[in-house]
Amino acid sequence: MSTPIAVTIAGSDSGGGAGIQADLKTFSALGVYGASVIAALTAQNTKGVTALHEVPPDFVSAQIDAVFSDLSVGAVKIGLLSNAGVIEAVAAGLKRWQQSNIVLDPVMIASSGDRLLQPGAIDLLRGALMPQALVITPNLLEAAALLDAAPAVDEVEMQVQAERLLALGARAVLIKGGHGKGPESADLLVDAAHLTRFAARRVATRNSHGTGCTLSSAIAAGLAKGRDLSEAVREAKDYTTAAIAAADRLRVGSGPGPVHHFHHWW
Repeated sequence: MSTPIAVTIAGSDSGGGAGIQADLKTFSALGVYGASVIAALTAQNTKGVTALHEVPPDFVSAQIDAVFSDLSVGAVKIGLLSNAGVIEAVAAGLKRWQQSNIVLDPVMIASSGDRLLQPGAIDLLRGALMPQALVITPNLLEAAALLDAAPAVDEVEMQVQAERLLALGARAVLIKGGHGKGPESADLLVDAAHLTRFAARRVATRNSHGTGCTLSSAIAAGLAKGRDLSEAVREAKDYTTAAIAAADRLRVGSGPGPVHHFHHWW
């Protein structure tokens, strides 16, 4: 039986709570071997992002070719791609290696509020990467930015925005309600034929750093293990909710801390 393998193409978080580091922790926690393509480097901790260093697009391409020429990759998670050149390199690389199980988390703004994606790169993200992805996983703010609209305020508006993203070329959209209000945190998975609602009780904690990265990489882990998209999303939602619920068991940093990726073990 072959080992399930997932690759994260994203930015490094020096504080360890989000980005590449959160993705690799998630893959490991869910029994999937993780490989990585580092597309950006951030100087970051629980209090915010203090610097961002661009990785040259040709080096991103070299990492992609090194990984995919050797490893039997079952799924790909895409996170922070900070500029147009890197987006083009990733889009071309995934097409070159004929990848289809792609989870695109359109990271634009850090949870601290720091902008991570150059404004001019949003059009390229929409046009070059969205159509390649099996699913995109925007939160309410990211969906609004992709559509140049106001953030959705309820599930009806979330569905409308998801359908607008489908019209722009997305194959499926998981629009996340974590930034919403109310006792439940509800995510909607929308494709051309179905709408599925995934809800969990909202957890009262400030330690939610890396939540979006964790959910999208957990979906990729499920796909790498052969789950269909809906099952992968359901398992990822359960895992991420438990990681948030256990976050206060960690004492990391002086700002909003990370979720507890290894809550099952320690």
